[in-house]
Amino acid sequence: MQGIRSFIKTFLLWELLQGLWVTMKNLFRPKSTINYPEEKTPQSPRFRGLHALRRYPNGEERCIACKLCEAVCPALAITIESGVAEDGTRRTTRYDIDLFKCIYCGFCEEACPVDAIVETRVLEYHMEHRGENIMSKDKLLAVGERFESVIAADRTADARYR
Repeated sequence: MQGIRSFIKTFLLWELLQGLWVTMKNLFRPKSTINYPEEKTPQSPRFRGLHALRRYPNGEERCIACKLCEAVCPALAITIESGVAEDGTRRTTRYDIDLFKCIYCGFCEEACPVDAIVETRVLEYHMEHRGENIMSKDKLLAVGERFESVIAADRTADARYR
């Protein structure tokens, strides 16, 4: 009896009919895809994207070269070198983040005592040439200056939830 049933299933291509049935069932359901560049999905308030270095309102860099973000980074993506500025304070001479190594965990952001390094909501960035994955201090400061209003608004919203 089992042999006859197996022969009939083989002859009628039973597995193919099951697959076609699944296709027919889902053919008329509403689609869940979006047209990405034109339509955007809602973004979580906890999203972590491109890194940025912030400045104080007077234009001074916030980073004090404490190297806590470098120490806490599990992927070892942050490289910091420090020196003494003209006013006698310790400042960074080199602050690099390798975006290919970074796992976007947010530990650097949490470890920073002066809120200098942040992860913005920017998710649309790309690299075209070798070496563009290394975000230098100048690039990080430029991102921070460009998106400072959004970063500040996110910071005040985060403070309400803490």
